[in-house]
Amino acid sequence: MKNIAVILSGCGYLDGAEIRESVLTLLALDQEGVSYKIFALNQDQHHVVNHLTGEESEGNKRNILEEAARIARGKIEDIAKLNTNEFDALVIPGGFGVAKNMCSFAFSGSHASVNEQVLNQIKAFKGANKPIGAICIAPALLALSIGHDKPTLTIGTNSEIASEIEKTGAIHKNCITSECVVDMEHKIVTTPAYMTDDAKLSDTYLGISKLVKKVVELA
Repeated sequence: MKNIAVILSGCGYLDGAEIRESVLTLLALDQEGVSYKIFALNQDQHHVVNHLTGEESEGNKRNILEEAARIARGKIEDIAKLNTNEFDALVIPGGFGVAKNMCSFAFSGSHASVNEQVLNQIKAFKGANKPIGAICIAPALLALSIGHDKPTLTIGTNSEIASEIEKTGAIHKNCITSECVVDMEHKIVTTPAYMTDDAKLSDTYLGISKLVKKVVELA
C-alpha cells in the first residue's frame, strides 16, 4: 500500500491550513485506498486571525502543530519526524498558513523565505523523484523552494500572484478550480481550490480528487 505524507500549516484558512481543502484531501486519499500520515511544524504560527471578523487577534499565540491536530483528530507528528524514505509522495493543502507559517510569500512574494524544515522536506521528496501535490497557494511554496528547476504549476487565474511565482523560475499555467495541472517531468501536481474565493465546494473537491489520484498514480 502506498504511503502519503501530508503537511498542514495550522487550522483555519486565514492563518493556518484551509480546513475544507485539508479534509477533502484526506477524503480523496482514503478513497484512493492509500495510507497517509499528517505532519506540521511545531512552532508558533505567524499570527492569529479572528475568522469571524478577519482581523488579527492581537497578543494571541497558537502553535501550528497543536492547531493542525484539530483537523488530524490528534493523529499528527512534528515535521521533524518526517522521513522521506518512509513515504511515496507528499501532499500540501493550502490556506494562508502556507504563505505565512511555512514561508513568507504572503508578505514578500517572490523574495520570500521558506522555513528550513519545510524546504528540506520538499527538496528531499523532489530529490528522491517522488511526486508532490500542492493545493491552493501551496504551489507558491514549491516555486520558492524548487523554482530553479522550472516546474509547471498553477494557483488558478490570478495574474498578479502568477507573476510573482514566475519570478522564481517556475512556469505558471492557468487552471479552473475543478481541474489540476500535471508536470510529468518533475512529478508535481497542483490545483487552485479556494484561490478563487467563490469556488464551489463540489468543484474544489473535483480538483483535489484529480490531484490526489494523479499523485498516487505517479508514486
